[in-house]
Amino acid sequence: MSIVAIFPSVLGVRAGERGLADALERAGHSPRIIDLLDGRVFDDYEEAGAFTQALGFEELTERAVNGVADLDDGFVVAGFSNGAAAAQRVAVRRAVAGAILFAGAIPLEWVGAESWPRDVAVQVHASREDPFWDEGTERFAAEAVRAQASFSFFAYPGAGHLFTDPTLTAEHSREATEVATRRVLAFLDDVKG
Repeated sequence: MSIVAIFPSVLGVRAGERGLADALERAGHSPRIIDLLDGRVFDDYEEAGAFTQALGFEELTERAVNGVADLDDGFVVAGFSNGAAAAQRVAVRRAVAGAILFAGAIPLEWVGAESWPRDVAVQVHASREDPFWDEGTERFAAEAVRAQASFSFFAYPGAGHLFTDPTLTAEHSREATEVATRRVLAFLDDVKG
């Protein structure tokens, strides 16, 4: 079974992250949510963005690296939106078994890396009409494929950015969450982190 470090979105630790952690635990995995915002939780993206911008990208991603310092190599990283970037930063600095990225990814240069580790499998989950979607995920996908890493991308119907969070009623998709969770569990069976 895998140890999975989960990094929350810019909104903080919410029901989407806790739901994934609960599903992983029920399946016998050991999830650990890394709170990058010191307990702060937001309902508004603009307010959350202002708070995290004040902290700075480098500070947030270093908090992610420090948050897993006690874990032995071979764990899996999972991140939601901004937390996906934190997961990527950890994956290029540590020997991880896999990366699960929800709501996008960023180019490797943003996390201080020239290439993706070939032996780190990646799974990306996003809504087809995510309002925060940009070309960063396509750039990252090309980088992961160029590194010959195992790469899977799953697009779900709808426009919810954090579609796994049932408290974000305008974004949530129960069906997409269930399918994504099954895919994550299958991924963990494959990587055996």
